[in-house]
Amino acid sequence: MRIPSRAIKDYLLLGVGPKDYIFSAIVILGITALMFLESGFEDRLPTTSQKHEGKVLKVDNSMVTRHGLVLAGGQILEVELLHGPHKGEIVTAHNNFLGKMELDKYFAEGDRALMNITVEGGMIVWANAADHYRLKFEALLLIIFVLFLIAYGGFTGFQAVLSFCFTALCIWKLLIPLLMRGYDPIMVTFLISAILTATIIFLVAGVNRKGVIALLGALSGLALTCFLATSFAGPLKINGAVRPFSETLLFSGFIHLNLARIFVGGIFLSASGAVMDLAIDISAAMNEVAKHNRNITRVQLLKSGFTVGRAVIGSMTTTLVLAYSGGCLTMMMLFMGQGVPTPNILNMGYVSAEILHTLAGSFGLVLVAPMTAIFGALLYIPGKKSYLKACAD
Repeated sequence: MRIPSRAIKDYLLLGVGPKDYIFSAIVILGITALMFLESGFEDRLPTTSQKHEGKVLKVDNSMVTRHGLVLAGGQILEVELLHGPHKGEIVTAHNNFLGKMELDKYFAEGDRALMNITVEGGMIVWANAADHYRLKFEALLLIIFVLFLIAYGGFTGFQAVLSFCFTALCIWKLLIPLLMRGYDPIMVTFLISAILTATIIFLVAGVNRKGVIALLGALSGLALTCFLATSFAGPLKINGAVRPFSETLLFSGFIHLNLARIFVGGIFLSASGAVMDLAIDISAAMNEVAKHNRNITRVQLLKSGFTVGRAVIGSMTTTLVLAYSGGCLTMMMLFMGQGVPTPNILNMGYVSAEILHTLAGSFGLVLVAPMTAIFGALLYIPGKKSYLKACAD
């Protein structure tokens, strides 16, 4: 079979070969299939329910009372529907306050709202302003991100977009429905994480020896993170309800769920991104070292991999600390503002959960570096074969 000249050019300039095009096509098919895959929970919504964008024309705040920063009572809104079969109709909707700042929304005239309406016999019988309408701005931000990524990265940027879409759909269409049905959270999350890791690495690093080495290193770190999170969640007495909406989820008809194991699964799922990032960095660096020094020995390449790994580990583990600290910044501010002693803070369930989250993920990162270097030394220079011969596809 004759390979197109464009494919040869991509391979020479970008390291993109025919197998990368084939793998990208497979991922596109997977994304398409996931988009049409039903989660199985769609029937929980009434068939008469519809969602449309609306514009707030008039607001009645006569029943709104303020208690400090908290609102009570509710608003009565007159909203014009902007889309759907009832476009142009004006409906009266209620916006009741719950007394919780993170859940309450306050509307003013001219705001756009996401409207939940119930239609019976072609007539709107009930309307509710669910929240401010944000979908257009979210779509705009996503489009800008995709265009920038493709403009800068070319075909590699396009593959990164595919990995982004595939990851989001796998989590929403596979992982979450399986967890909701009661499948073991740790096994399901580890399997989905492994699939995502393989897909992302092969899309970014290519379907080649570099990608295989990065995958082996990432899976080893992922396995260690899973083991540590599972081993220490029990002794630390973390029940999993430390995550937002966990208790609400149980009382929404899913009392059978094991929140503790879901929490553990979330630890290595969130750490998998940093793990594969480090694995790709080390594998790519060793690839360049071996390619530009054809006489390098396996031991020398292994030392180079260890050197690169030691340089990257420090910043990557700090990245996890910063990422997790940003998520609980207000909680730490509250503890400091109340003068809570440090031993009490470290012993709290919420804080212990974040400590386990950070340290288990950091342990996985530490293991990724040497394991990727070992796999690289074994596969980049197999025996006495030259590097170029070993890397031949």
